[in-house]
Amino acid sequence: MGNRLSRIYTRTGDDGTTGLGDGSRVDKESARVEAYGTVDEANSTLGLVLAVPGLPAAVAECLGAVQHDLFDVGAELCIPGHRVITDAYVTRLEAALDGFNDALPPLKEFILPGGGPAAAACHLARTVVRRAERRVWALARTESVAGEVPRYLNRLSDLLFVVARVLARHEQGSEVLWRHERR
Repeated sequence: MGNRLSRIYTRTGDDGTTGLGDGSRVDKESARVEAYGTVDEANSTLGLVLAVPGLPAAVAECLGAVQHDLFDVGAELCIPGHRVITDAYVTRLEAALDGFNDALPPLKEFILPGGGPAAAACHLARTVVRRAERRVWALARTESVAGEVPRYLNRLSDLLFVVARVLARHEQGSEVLWRHERR
């Protein structure tokens, strides 16, 4: 794959528009750009999780694969009518989610975001994925979006919640529980 970006700046966005993958131009604050931009942000937050030293190998492998998936999600959103995400993507997340969750004790209390650097970063990634899902639904109200995309993001936020629990236990031995009575 040769040089895809020989020059980083093009000046074409200086007028408040950006190019989509199909060559069309839209406003930078359009629902489509908001959707794929937030997916990109979610991918970056996963990079923060993966940058924490000492992650369990299964977590690092899973989240690395998810980063590639999110690039596919972004590509699908960036090119109107383009389809990449299939039910197999969602099924893969569900299998990973079940695998990580099976080893955890049932939740009896709410947990707070935290539990160590990787767990906290994973909670941040979870909330950004939730926002990406909301942005995709906003786009779907006005333009065609394949149903697999918001399903993937919904399942991903669930997976990240479970992985954050795994990481909190790995880093500190347990999750940070919400105390509703703090007197």
